[in-house]
Amino acid sequence: MAERTLAIIKPDAVKKKAAGKIIQRIEEEGFTISALKMLHITKEEAEGFYAVHKDKPFFNSVTDFMSSGPIIVMILEGESAINHWRRVMGKTDPAMAEPGTLRHSYGFDIQFNGMHGSDAPETATFEIGYFFKDE
Repeated sequence: MAERTLAIIKPDAVKKKAAGKIIQRIEEEGFTISALKMLHITKEEAEGFYAVHKDKPFFNSVTDFMSSGPIIVMILEGESAINHWRRVMGKTDPAMAEPGTLRHSYGFDIQFNGMHGSDAPETATFEIGYFFKDE
């Protein structure tokens, strides 16, 4: 059975017009995109999504950033989708990401790193439900 994960193309990558290249790479990697939408979330919606990090020092900056422009949210399906997507994205800090990963190619720094992916099955369930309530 295929595993599901949430993928987000963040405002910095959308602004750079890298979304098409990122989606192409997702398809080349063999993922099935079972849902996709572009939206502009509010600060409050970003706070709800990142609520698990509310006590961390980066909470305000990440929620400001995620509500600063359009994002593309997707449900990706495939064999070991969570780990596969995380390998394709690369390390959170683009400066430490392996060449050929998406964050190495399209990320700027640890916050402006182009994309997001769920880190565990439980997280994927919450995150998918947050953006795709009918899925």
